[in-house]
Amino acid sequence: MKTRKSIVVVFVMALFVASNLNGQRKKPGVDTYPTTFNTAKVAGLDIFYREAGPKDAPTLLLLHGYPTSSHMFRNLMEDLSQDYHLIAPDYPGYGRSSQPPMSEFEYSFDNFAEIVDELLVQLKVDRYSLYLMDYGAPVGYRIFEKHPERVEAFIVQNGNAYKEGLADFWDPLRKLWADNSEGNKKPLEAFHQIDGLKWQYLHGVQDSTKVSPDNWHHDLQHLTRPENNEIQLAMFYDYRTNVDRYPGWQKLFREYQVPTLIVWGKNDYIFPPSGAHPYKRDLKNVEFHLLNTGHFALEEKGDEIAQYISNFLSKNKIK
Repeated sequence: MKTRKSIVVVFVMALFVASNLNGQRKKPGVDTYPTTFNTAKVAGLDIFYREAGPKDAPTLLLLHGYPTSSHMFRNLMEDLSQDYHLIAPDYPGYGRSSQPPMSEFEYSFDNFAEIVDELLVQLKVDRYSLYLMDYGAPVGYRIFEKHPERVEAFIVQNGNAYKEGLADFWDPLRKLWADNSEGNKKPLEAFHQIDGLKWQYLHGVQDSTKVSPDNWHHDLQHLTRPENNEIQLAMFYDYRTNVDRYPGWQKLFREYQVPTLIVWGKNDYIFPPSGAHPYKRDLKNVEFHLLNTGHFALEEKGDEIAQYISNFLSKNKIK
């Protein structure tokens, strides 16, 4: 009899441990919302997006950077899905979204913003907080330009809106902006090849063993599609249009005073912290954190960032 009871106890304990694997992300007794993987038809394109959390909860729109996709938010969505509705789309030519030929589609930040905005219309989402990382910043700030009254908060993670943030890394891109020639394009191709990808993920991190190599191999799935190299170079050239819009975005920051959380990898060579500090010049309600990691801060500091987001949104009554 005792043996039978012991087996039952061991079995129950094993079930409990199994249910709390993965860093104890799931709270016992609380509903969980697994991420779903979806595709919507937007402007004739198949736009892939991840979605998690209760749809009646506050929405966080997660906007990815270069050269990745919504894959970068896979863990954050799991961490926040009990309390928030999360949407993370892939831009055209990235991740699992359509890659139309360049002869049929203009790859630009304007068009990316229009497509994400239309996706929100289809999903009937008219209030949201914006997670802005790398390319996600100019995409998100264009949406903010169009609908400033809809944005409840900014969460800025290595996403630039100030010229001070364009340091030495940007010299070859400035050269491209001045002369969009093959000679100026060619050196930039290295950024979306395997060594360049690994550098973007690993430069500035404290422990490279915490960064899964699945990241850059996942990115390669779309970067090695035919014509994708040319698409990335077109986006590098179009980035110049963001710099021209910085003053307008800063004016909107001052006018609308959106509550802002800065969670910035301070060792990022692409977007150094010199681009983080100026937000405090224009926004009054800013919570500011420089994290000891690199460009893809979620890979090494994801749990910390998730906690900062939860606390910040709760403090600002976005819950």
